[in-house]
Amino acid sequence: MVIPAIAIAALITLAPFLATHFFAKKLQGVAEAFSIKARLLVSAILCVPYVLVACSTHTFHWGWLALYALLPAAVATLMGQARHLDPAQRGNWRDYLILAILGLAVDLRWFERAWPPHLAVFNKMLLLDAGIYGLLILRQLDGVGFDLRLRLRDLLVGLREFIVYTPIAIALGLAIGFLHLHASWPRVLPLTGALVFTFFFIAVPEELFFRGWLQNLLERRIGRYPALFLTAVLFGLSHWNKRTLHFNWRYVLLAALAGIFYGRAWRQQRHVGASAITHATVDTVWSFWLR
Repeated sequence: MVIPAIAIAALITLAPFLATHFFAKKLQGVAEAFSIKARLLVSAILCVPYVLVACSTHTFHWGWLALYALLPAAVATLMGQARHLDPAQRGNWRDYLILAILGLAVDLRWFERAWPPHLAVFNKMLLLDAGIYGLLILRQLDGVGFDLRLRLRDLLVGLREFIVYTPIAIALGLAIGFLHLHASWPRVLPLTGALVFTFFFIAVPEELFFRGWLQNLLERRIGRYPALFLTAVLFGLSHWNKRTLHFNWRYVLLAALAGIFYGRAWRQQRHVGASAITHATVDTVWSFWLR
C-alpha cells in the first residue's frame, strides 16, 4: 500500500532530478532572477520530503530536519561563491569540498538512519538534488551533459564501451573469484525493468557525480587522462564496503576498471547518458548472469 505522503515526497524528490534533465537553462534563468535569500529558501524545500516521510512513519526528529534544511543551503551558498570566484570553472576548493561531503555521505551512509530502512533511497536522491541545485543551477558548471534526451550516438558509444569492457572484466572477475557464471535466462519483463531502474536510479546519479562533476572538474586541473584514471580509482574505492563488512578489494578492482570505460563513454561527447548506458548495462548483466 502506497502512503499518499510518501508518494508526494517521492514526486518532490524526483522533480529537481527530472526537471534539470530537460529544462536546465530555463531553471538557471529563473534562479538568476532570485535574490540570494530566495535562492537559499528554495534550497530548503529539499527538507519537505523528509518531513512527509518522517511524519507518516513516526520517525520525525528535529535534528534530521535541520540537516536536510541546512545542508542544501550550505551547498547553495558555497556554489554561489564558487561561481563568482572561479568564473573560468577551473575548480575551486568549494567544489571539491561539496563533492567530498556529498560523496562520503552517500558512500558511508551517514544520514540513512534518518529514514526507515526501506526508504533510505530518499537520502541518496535528496543529496543528489542538493548537488544538482548547487552545481548545475547556481554554479552553472558547463560540460556536464546531464540530459535524458538520449541520442543514437549515446547508445552506440555506451554499448561500444560495454562491449570492450565486458570480456576483460569477465576474464579478470572469474580469475579472482569475484564473478560466477549463471546460465539461466531471465524473462524479458524483469530484465527490462531491472535495466530501466538501474539506468535511472543507479547509473545516472553515479555518472552525474563521478563523470559529469568530478571528472569534469579534474580535467580542468590535471588533464584528460589523469582525470580519467583518478576518477576511476575513486569510483572503485566507493565500492570498498559493498557486499561485505570489510574492504572488498575485488569489487574495488572491477569497479575501478569499469570506471575507466564509463569515463571514456562520458568524455566522448561529454554526455552522462552515454556513460549511464554503459554503467546500467554492466550492472544489469552482472546482476542476472555473473553475481
